[in-house]
Amino acid sequence: MTLVKYKAKRNFKESPEPSGGKADSDKLRFVIQKHDASHLHYDFRLELDGVLKSWAVPKGPSTDSSVKRLAMMVEDHPYDYRNFEGIIPNGYGAGTVMVWDEGFYEPADLVGSDKKKQEKILRKNLDDGKLHFILYGKKLKGEFAIIKTSGKGENSWLLFKVKDHFDNKADITLKDKSVVSKRTLKQIEKNSAIKRPSDAS
Repeated sequence: MTLVKYKAKRNFKESPEPSGGKADSDKLRFVIQKHDASHLHYDFRLELDGVLKSWAVPKGPSTDSSVKRLAMMVEDHPYDYRNFEGIIPNGYGAGTVMVWDEGFYEPADLVGSDKKKQEKILRKNLDDGKLHFILYGKKLKGEFAIIKTSGKGENSWLLFKVKDHFDNKADITLKDKSVVSKRTLKQIEKNSAIKRPSDAS
């Protein structure tokens, strides 16, 4: 995997965004960041092969299995981006970022398997344009899928909840505080010097 596109779009002398990082767990991580850029959206990121495969979800995730959300695939992000919360200055992606949810995930057909085997099947699934996985987050739990669409652009996917006992029609995006700092976007904007506690995992 490459971060060439990611690095080409950023000036790290001005932006506090991370430029690298290595996986530090035997489990696959995911993060969802709420990003108040030119348009408010949620960045859905899945660890795979040492980077974060990333999709911008304009309306945010839903826990209602009858709802499908447009998800536009963007450039891979570095592993350490999962920790990023703060303000991106003027330029690409300018705006406030919060860690809206985070946790671990597994491919639905290889639950409990080792990470290397899981990544192998996820790599194939990504190439095939269909990922089916289980999220173990602080807000999102249970089965989800993200599927590449046709006719809406090369990077267009759909993110949706797979029906299970976590299926819920309530609007999960109303839970508007960071799972890291317990602050809203406005509170983060007022004080961007957020210190993240060390990972217990």
